[in-house]
Amino acid sequence: MQPTLSDTRRIIAIGDIHGCLHALITLIEQIDLRPDDQLVFLGDFIDRGEHSKEVIDYLLALQQRYSCFFMMGNHELMYLDYLKTGNSKIWYANGGLATLKSYKSQHGRDFPKEHLEFFRECQYFIETENYFFAHGGLDPELSVKDNLRYYKPEDFCWQQVHMRQSFIETNNYKWEKTVVCAHTPQSSPVMLNKLIAIDTGCVYKQNPLFGKLTAVILPERVLVQTN
Repeated sequence: MQPTLSDTRRIIAIGDIHGCLHALITLIEQIDLRPDDQLVFLGDFIDRGEHSKEVIDYLLALQQRYSCFFMMGNHELMYLDYLKTGNSKIWYANGGLATLKSYKSQHGRDFPKEHLEFFRECQYFIETENYFFAHGGLDPELSVKDNLRYYKPEDFCWQQVHMRQSFIETNNYKWEKTVVCAHTPQSSPVMLNKLIAIDTGCVYKQNPLFGKLTAVILPERVLVQTN
């Protein structure tokens, strides 16, 4: 049974991993986890990087020791859509071939059963009293309640409108609580009253603006990063 995410205990949210195993391990070591910590992984565990399979193995092992919550990223969604439709074009074009190589698979249908279950059980969003966690984010011009009313859950894997500079500069978000998301790479984390965005492009290590994996510890809003 899935545990409940609680604001009464420390929450650590972690941005896009994209197969960057060593950055993930280093980040977890830097955080110095406590037994009652809650880890929210904001999706995009696979694709583009070299170690997608090993990342999932590591996350499954970590789940045996800590309360872990795994969000559905658009890359997990593309993979699942490929399994459903047989159309590989979009997934392959967005880093899926690196994932196949990591799994030593030619078609992606022979991944370990526990890995397939992992992908299918990822959550599209998690709400607490103070936070809304999703991979992409929410429509900034609607309340959280209206986002849930008018959008499909999978839309929260792709949303990027809230990351436009016009919204970031004005901090004009209609949400009742703080949205914590990833998905849109930034040179540094965005830390606003209603928005925390922590995709710092870990997998894009050749770009001097990116190449960092970021975590935020809540409610303190302490950032932890590793190259």
